[in-house]
Amino acid sequence: MPDPDVLIIGAGMGGGASAYALTQRGLTVQLLDAGPAFNPDTDYRLNDPNWEAERFPQKPGSQGKYSYGKAQLLDQRWQHLRSHSHLYGFLNKDNTRKFNAYNHVRGIGGSTLHFTGEAHRLNPASMQMLSQYGVAADWPVRYEELLPFYRQAEVQIGVAGLTRNNEPCPQPAHLPSYADQTLGKGMEQLGLNWTPNSLAVLSQPHQGRPPCNYCAGCNFGCPRRDKGSADQTFVPAALATGKCEIRPGLQVLHLVAGKGDQIDHVITADPAGNQHKLRASRYVLAAGAVESPRLLLHSELGNESGEVGRNFMETLSFATLGLHPEPLGSHRGLPSGYICWDFNAPDAIPGVIGGCRLSPVTVEAGFFGASIYASRVIGGWGKAHKQAMRSSCGNVLGIGGIGDFLPNPDTFIDLDPSTTDQHGTPLARINSHLSEQDIRRIDFIAKKNREILQAAGVESIFEQYGSYDFFNSTHVAGTCRMGINPDISVVNSDLRHHRWKNLYIADASVFPSIGGGESPALTIAALALRMGAAFTN
Repeated sequence: MPDPDVLIIGAGMGGGASAYALTQRGLTVQLLDAGPAFNPDTDYRLNDPNWEAERFPQKPGSQGKYSYGKAQLLDQRWQHLRSHSHLYGFLNKDNTRKFNAYNHVRGIGGSTLHFTGEAHRLNPASMQMLSQYGVAADWPVRYEELLPFYRQAEVQIGVAGLTRNNEPCPQPAHLPSYADQTLGKGMEQLGLNWTPNSLAVLSQPHQGRPPCNYCAGCNFGCPRRDKGSADQTFVPAALATGKCEIRPGLQVLHLVAGKGDQIDHVITADPAGNQHKLRASRYVLAAGAVESPRLLLHSELGNESGEVGRNFMETLSFATLGLHPEPLGSHRGLPSGYICWDFNAPDAIPGVIGGCRLSPVTVEAGFFGASIYASRVIGGWGKAHKQAMRSSCGNVLGIGGIGDFLPNPDTFIDLDPSTTDQHGTPLARINSHLSEQDIRRIDFIAKKNREILQAAGVESIFEQYGSYDFFNSTHVAGTCRMGINPDISVVNSDLRHHRWKNLYIADASVFPSIGGGESPALTIAALALRMGAAFTN
């Protein structure tokens, strides 16, 4: 078999969109992923009796392994931000911040397989954080340059709703659930805007995929294919050209340098441990903001600036949940159908640089079935417990915020000096530290959450969970920053490595800033499409 024009490492949103863009230009592509392929018909078992307990299915190779650095001490000043349950007290009993999880999926489709489907454009103001606010770094790409690629991605995915600035998406907005309407009443009382979210979830049929049935099971994997994960959108379109080959279950162990500042080949390992040498004319690294720097660091190339692994930006979030006195049916509908962008701009929170967004979290927090109510909401046992369950199931109302995270020297990815994976390569070690600004941003979200729930009619809060005392990230970025100056960045504005002429990076690791709570998937896709448009045959 002849070598492909391009070898893509990682088949998530960045890898999938890259494969689509490059095959549309007539280039041959091999799309590799360390994880397996998922079949919505057989793998996503929302019809099983124990569907609540299973969550997103784990298949062999679908979860990477990571280690964590030193834990941050908690401060008594922020005791009110501790994650807490009315049944169990503090969820983190220690006096240090606890590493819970880096939530990801390895496989064809990557973490879009279990994402909620939010498809956000980045706020243009968040792309000039250094020049306007003296923090993070400026993007070398203007929002106007990305706009046509945002629109192309939205069409291919089938995004429904409204953009952050109320521009209609290709598909009509979904109607609000009753729970969304209830939160909307609280928003209205407080003078806040509550608008349809922009979602990679179909409201109308699109390219053979049906519209959403509002089962709220997005995070379990979508068996109907109405959610716009990369494996249902960009990857099939790339395959349809006849120029794309998918190779699941191959983990890239090394990038090997050749002559003339070119990558010569890569060494991969299959699940049995057998190693293979693969070559291409060009290479696109799209393994994510944790695995991409790990591979570069382990390969001992690509870090000429010393920036690989630095500037790590994690998910900064806080969720608040209460029991509403009215039956809401909050276990059904879209997990995040509506959103408030009022505090999204970098200067929108008084006294803090970096914004946030607010949206429903009831389903994402796990309240999609009766067993969760029995273990987290209703205490006791016997007849009284049954009666409380009957009167309370579907009544949980949750609001949460995701905020900006500003890079700092103590938050980075490096190689674990003592722990390796099954192939003998060092694990990526996640080092995390919250600055005073980050904690104050969490504090703002927590206070706003309580105000909104109270205005919406919630009489008591039973649980809160946040980033102050737990690292629990899904949106991660920044470890291979893009920029003009090769001394302080890793890739240029076209995502090509500053030194290695045939190496590109197309994932959230290139983000110079992460925005005020925007989901990164659509921006990853837009950057990959823009990169592909700049390729020559």
